Amino acid sequence: MNGIIEQQRYTCAIGAMQSVVAIPRAVPILHSGPGCGDMIGGFFERSTGYAGGSTSPCTNFGEREVVFGGTDRLRQIISNTYKVLDTDLQVVMTGCTAGIVGDDVESVVSEFRDEGRPIVSVETAGFKASNLEAHSLVVNAIIEQYTALFEDENPMRSEPNTVNLLASVPYQDPFWKGNLREYKRLLAGVGLRANTLFGPDSGGTAEWRSIPRSGFNILVSPWHGKPIADALEARYGQPCLWYPHIPVGANETEEFLNQVVDFALESGAEIDERGARAFIARERAAYYEEIDNLATFLLEFRYGLPNHANIFHDAGYVQALARFLLHEVGIVPKEQFITDGTPKKYHDKIRAEVSAHSGRRVVPIYFEPDAGKAQDILRGITHPGRGLIIGSGWDRELARERGADFLSAAAPTPYRLVMTTNYAGFSGGLRVIEDIYHNVLSTYK
Repeated sequence: MNGIIEQQRYTCAIGAMQSVVAIPRAVPILHSGPGCGDMIGGFFERSTGYAGGSTSPCTNFGEREVVFGGTDRLRQIISNTYKVLDTDLQVVMTGCTAGIVGDDVESVVSEFRDEGRPIVSVETAGFKASNLEAHSLVVNAIIEQYTALFEDENPMRSEPNTVNLLASVPYQDPFWKGNLREYKRLLAGVGLRANTLFGPDSGGTAEWRSIPRSGFNILVSPWHGKPIADALEARYGQPCLWYPHIPVGANETEEFLNQVVDFALESGAEIDERGARAFIARERAAYYEEIDNLATFLLEFRYGLPNHANIFHDAGYVQALARFLLHEVGIVPKEQFITDGTPKKYHDKIRAEVSAHSGRRVVPIYFEPDAGKAQDILRGITHPGRGLIIGSGWDRELARERGADFLSAAAPTPYRLVMTTNYAGFSGGLRVIEDIYHNVLSTYK
């Protein structure tokens, strides 16, 4: 998108440094201006990790480097980083100035790689892509330049019950840690071992080295991460189950897990199908036990609860939350605003997914990365009853204007502390219900 936009909900390509930060003991090295790391750290907040934000090594690209090139400075920073930080993987990422000048970063990185250093380079000049698109660039670069070095030790598809999970984009999804943990637990329940690749529950670089061994891949996303799945299938022959949105609540999680079991069996996994289906049934029963306990509350407060919702979020969450609210909470999704800069080639598919929510209702979808414009659209629309707005911290004032309840669930999230909360899965659905009605009840005096 060209021009200036208001209330941006994602960052430029170098924001994918957070994908590196999310790998245990991995460090991004920024070949960029001095403000890039601070900018990304400030946007995502509480996202430093092992060496992120203002602590990330950086060449501080300035006028001298613009005139004479910055490769000598980069070589020095990489060498010094090895002296100061005990790391398992370094990923050199270029900023806009380095991209414009055209420094040969790969030649510098290859010097260290030839010495046996675990190091990767990736072009992430901010004008080339968003951080959601650059997430795939970073992951594929690590696979091509690091994982590939260990292919002889990790035979392709030698572990049919292991899967590579491609799901939440770290930090862009505020609930990424909790979601990955819940996916891992659910997949273990049906007999599969998941490489989550990111977060404290992953195996760090050892898990990245073992990527080729997986029998298949699971992509939980409407569009971001698709290039990773395609590259893995081409390189290692791993088929991919593509689930187009986050499974939130009982209906979608049960559907997701049943698809996983079917796909795993087709792909040669050796799992106990009866045991897997029984696990799904137990999880569903536990979920509905909690829902049954809500009956008295919902009956008592039925005239004071939200009856419609507007969502400002990434495409995956808009689809997931709209489905969940309509079918399991009884809140009707109205206008939905996808603010993640979804590429146009995916628009029709996403519209079709949202239209499939209900045969009786048309849910208006706006693909609008300029969230200021999106808010203005909603300002011109009114609906009877009490409303709910789910979005980022930017949307809190809009909710106040409209007298609506507000749930902070998208980046940036300055008004909410998220550590290990998950919105995915059966338990994630219950947490969404808790968060919505906690906010509703807090308005009563």
